[in-house]
Amino acid sequence: LGIHHHHNNIDRLLIHQRIEILEIITSFETCNRYEIKNDIGQRVYYALEENNFCTLFWLGAARPFTIKIFNNLGQEIIQLTRPLRCSKCCYPCCLQKLEVQAPPGTPIGYVIQNWDLCLPKFTLQNEAQQDILKIVGPCIVFSCGSDIPFDLMSLDEESNVGRISKLWGGFVKEMFTDADDIGVQFPMDLDIKMKAVILGAVFLIDFMYFEHSHRPYRRIGVW
Repeated sequence: LGIHHHHNNIDRLLIHQRIEILEIITSFETCNRYEIKNDIGQRVYYALEENNFCTLFWLGAARPFTIKIFNNLGQEIIQLTRPLRCSKCCYPCCLQKLEVQAPPGTPIGYVIQNWDLCLPKFTLQNEAQQDILKIVGPCIVFSCGSDIPFDLMSLDEESNVGRISKLWGGFVKEMFTDADDIGVQFPMDLDIKMKAVILGAVFLIDFMYFEHSHRPYRRIGVW
């Protein structure tokens, strides 16, 4: 598994989205590009979204996507795939699903959106589609001067084992830029494949809740 050497001794990462000049000038969506760094600022991976202009233009943040994650040698080690489903609908037939492959072509886990009347909820599954962990978000995904937490939980939702947080960046940044920070912390000794699935969940949550086509610049952190 290509993610082993870097990911095995990591419990936090920083994912920085690189802004495209075209988006600054026109506000048109372009395929997202990311640098993924460790907690001392060293780049360990980079990620590229694959999409076409029509999908970007017409579907925006609701678009299906494939994100390819590469190591510093340019070898593709992880692939994330989100099929097209209605992002504004919370009914069971329209819930979001992300497949995580490592190496590409070999599924190692899934991020499944769960139906709930109030809370954003997701289940993280292994390659056999067995439930391993849960993610539970806040009832209202809106920042009012504070972080927006998505808790990484045990299956019974009794124990908190980590967190994904959209970090409050201040009024000016929140209103006039897309410079979001999303942080993730997970157990150091967690299975290496499940760490990759959590990384996939960060991208899905960002697209579902924090991607805005009129805000051209964004930073995401896995913390």
